[in-house]
Amino acid sequence: MENVKAFLKRKNIEISLRRYGIDALGAMAQGLFCSLLIGTILSTLGTQLHIGFLTQTVATVSDIPYTVGGIASAMSGPAMAVAIGYALKCPPLVLFSMTAVGFASNALGGAGGPMAVLFIAIIAAEVGKAVAGETRVDILVTPLVTVLVGTILAYLIAPPIGRAAMYVGDFIKWATELQPFLMGILVSVVVGMALTLPISSAAICAALRLTGLAGGAAVAGCCAQMIGFAVISFRENRWGGLVSQGIGTSMLQMGNIVKNPRVWIAPTVASAITGPIATCIFRLQMNGAPVSSGMGTCGLVGQIGVYTGWVNDVASGAKAAITAMDWIGLVLVCFILPAVLSLGIHALVRRAGWVKDGDLKL
Repeated sequence: MENVKAFLKRKNIEISLRRYGIDALGAMAQGLFCSLLIGTILSTLGTQLHIGFLTQTVATVSDIPYTVGGIASAMSGPAMAVAIGYALKCPPLVLFSMTAVGFASNALGGAGGPMAVLFIAIIAAEVGKAVAGETRVDILVTPLVTVLVGTILAYLIAPPIGRAAMYVGDFIKWATELQPFLMGILVSVVVGMALTLPISSAAICAALRLTGLAGGAAVAGCCAQMIGFAVISFRENRWGGLVSQGIGTSMLQMGNIVKNPRVWIAPTVASAITGPIATCIFRLQMNGAPVSSGMGTCGLVGQIGVYTGWVNDVASGAKAAITAMDWIGLVLVCFILPAVLSLGIHALVRRAGWVKDGDLKL
């Protein structure tokens, strides 16, 4: 047993919830952002602003035409796997071999491809790390083992993992349509808290393909956390804190949350209010890239995702037009209500003596 522990330590293989559930999951979200999400944004910009370079075909593969955005989106599987490999501190030969693993896992995982990539990329990366540098023909053995393990696992387990993730996501979306008030609260609070915790709400939404009303509730919850923390901590952090949390991440407050969990009350209660407002009153839906559902106001990606969904729905005939009520709902749910509600609730929390000056200082 001691020899095994020594070997794992030497290979930097750490079997832990933090390494896989936080580091790898967070990196997967970044891979998705740099491929699928950026591709979607480029395609939307090209269509809406009539930019020829972004709408014309730049490559044709197997009779399938690709635009610039289409190419970026098509690389989501490799991008996720390489990002996971980077987070797991893979040596170069393993890291570069992850491209094939990610492509196979995402393709065979179907609608639940991101979840399949997460599981399979982790296993392939750790096996690759285990054999890396152990032979004199490392340049052959390491990529061979990594690619074989990854693609075989993709063939065997990517389809069931993908289907399982798809079923869970479909259940959440179905339940939100059936009970928009209760599920609006639940999804908004859970996904919003996941955004502030050191895990990736974006990766969770992508893995479960959280779109539609459920995606709208997720957007509401994430915005409540980011805008909420940005405004209630303004007296301590001023404009720098407002920007870094409001369009950056509320995860910056994790240290303060650990010291005094009550600072989390206002944004979380605000998310429980804005979630059902989004689902029941404005029927806010995320029909863009699922990863956008878990981004909130980070770079305004959540709002761009909602707008992209509107554009897609209008193009498909599912939606007649983008209305003034759509814009009012988006602005209220994502910006105004989170700010007003969080400030009001936080004032009550401070009056109760649960939070004092300096508790939110970054």
